Formats: sequence, C-alpha cells, structure tokens
Amino acid sequence: MENILKEIADKYAKLDSVYAVVQAGSRTSDQSDELSDYDIYVYSDKDIPVDFRTKLAAAYTDDYEINNQYFETGDEWNFKNNCGFDFMFRSTNWIEECIENVYDKHFASNGYTTCFLHNVATSKILYDKENWFKTLQDKIKRAYPQELKNNIIKRNLMLLKDKKSASYLEQIKLAVKRNDPVSINHRITAFLASYFDIIFAANEIYHPGEKRLIKYAKQHCRHLPENFEEDLKALFNAQNDEKIVILDNMVERLRKILPA
Repeated sequence: MENILKEIADKYAKLDSVYAVVQAGSRTSDQSDELSDYDIYVYSDKDIPVDFRTKLAAAYTDDYEINNQYFETGDEWNFKNNCGFDFMFRSTNWIEECIENVYDKHFASNGYTTCFLHNVATSKILYDKENWFKTLQDKIKRAYPQELKNNIIKRNLMLLKDKKSASYLEQIKLAVKRNDPVSINHRITAFLASYFDIIFAANEIYHPGEKRLIKYAKQHCRHLPENFEEDLKALFNAQNDEKIVILDNMVERLRKILPA
C-alpha cells in the first residue's frame, strides 16, 4: 500500500493546481483497526477534472465511485481485500481560512471545533509543493492558543447546561417529558459533541473527530472528569429519566477539571 500511495501522489503532483497530497485519518493518528480505510487528501487551488480521477481509479481497481458529494467532494476505491482508499479534495484557500478562523482568530464551534486542525497536524505528507502543507503543520503545532481554549469551554459549557432553557440538558428534559426518543437521542448526540470539545480544549489537544473518543481521551488527556468512562457507559444504558441525572452529573464533574 505504501508503494501505491506514493505512485498516486506522484501522479497528482504532475498537476499544476495540486499543492499537497497527504494521508490522514485514523491510520496516521494511532486510531486505526482492521476496518480502517486509507484516507487521502488532495489540496489544490482548482477543481481536479473528474476524467483524470476516473482514469486514475480505473488503473488500480474496477470497484470505485467518483465525485461523491455527501460531505466533502470525494472518490472511493475498493479493493478485493476489503481495504479501500477514500479521497477527499480540498481547496487550499478553504483550509487556510479554517486554520485562520480557529487557530488565529479563536472562533469556537458547537462541538468539533479543532477537528480540522487535528486532521492537518496528524497528516503524513506524500507530496508538498514548496513546503506549503508543512508550513501549515508547523504553525498549528505551536502552543495551543489560550484564547481558543477559553472560547471553546465558554461556548460549549453554555450549550451543555448554562444557557437555561436553550441548553441541551433542558431540551433533553423536555424531550423526555414528551416521550420523544428521536429528539432525546438527537440532543444527547449534540451534548456529547460539546462535552468532548470541552475535554480536549481543557487538555489543550485537538479534537480527533467522531471515532473511538473514549479510548482516545483516556490515552491522551491528562485531566478527565471523575467517573468519565463509567458515566458514559451508564448514559448509554439508562432509561430516559435516569439519563437526565447522569447528564447533569457529567456537567458538574466536567466543571471540576476546568480552569477557573
């Protein structure tokens, strides 16, 4: 696979519009397993022709999908050994703006604030025109911005509980009273997104994304709420009324690891 990745990167490198080809995702951030695909990101200042991408895929496999638009523009290659390549095509301007907004301007989101920073920081460079990508990596590998840390904690803690009627906890309480299981699960998912965003910010590490968060937090975070894993397991197995008590306790235990 390493040889194939190098071949693919070399072919994309021949396009003037391409600035970098990198491997990222779980295989470059110590989170992979036997089900993990190879995630390849191609950064360019112009759209890469679909014909070029189709011919490239056909040279390696007859099982592929080109120009998916589900999340980011992407291609998928599947191989007979159940391994696959997921390609994502990103604008150089777009990723530069993402880094500027989060790392430089310290904008916080409703969960997942630093995921793109983690993605860039943990990428393995396969091709890099004029060290463009390495310059981005070097920038975000400097000290974690304290203002960003504070903004993530403030915004997401408000969403968890402190915003009174608009908080996730209050919305979950109402959903339980209405016996609305879809709404309950939807709001709990949003709650957990903000909960983990706070934990990673408090530990001054970037958010790794959606997968294996409990394991990743235990491996990389120096400060975790008391009963961290136990509370999460209890939450997933609890009845609706019990979930509210557990979520409330999770917020209060989370506060204890936060800066004043």
